[in-house]
Amino acid sequence: MRYNVLLWDLDGTLTDSKQGITRSVQYALKRLDYPVCEADSLDWIIGPPLKESFRTLFNTTDDAFLDRAISIYRERYTDIGLYESTVYPGIPDLLAQLQEKGCRHLLATSKPRIFAEKILKHFLLDSYFSVIMGSELNGQFVEKDCLIAEALKTMPLGSRSSTVMIGDRNYDVSGARANHIDVISVGYGFGTEEELRLASPDFIVQTVSDLGQLLSR
Repeated sequence: MRYNVLLWDLDGTLTDSKQGITRSVQYALKRLDYPVCEADSLDWIIGPPLKESFRTLFNTTDDAFLDRAISIYRERYTDIGLYESTVYPGIPDLLAQLQEKGCRHLLATSKPRIFAEKILKHFLLDSYFSVIMGSELNGQFVEKDCLIAEALKTMPLGSRSSTVMIGDRNYDVSGARANHIDVISVGYGFGTEEELRLASPDFIVQTVSDLGQLLSR
């Protein structure tokens, strides 16, 4: 097989988390007396570090305000939004098949690790992952390049040539490039076709089935 160490993004790659994230963003907008955007106009928020997205959404660099907005967002997301997602069809079977072939699965997500752990456990995916790397609630490890670097520290030094990052946004591509590993972009997530094309990953696949075929070569 081409790769035997697989770093997975979460939102837009393993799970369709649009409902939980966008509803929690709308909750924060309403609480802060901002116009509430339609869910379909908020797809761009899913994937990047939340503070970065909120900086754009609220058009401010005021860190105190942004921290308050994130805190309000998490009021809803922690208890409700966390579970308002679905696993993409075919993902559990793919994880199992690749694990049986000797692949190691690692998670590398900008989502806080404590949330990522709960989501994987809720959807019975946690047993597939030997490493779950996410950001901390204090903002540490929020950038994708740092997340990937931390995850790679758990792997043997000579394994990078057989390691690949799998994600749906340009942040996954740039993070992988910074760590000198290959990257596969999935077109079924939240990154636009143009975004992924401009990011120039090593491969772009449009379906979970296509991803499985590529990883099984």
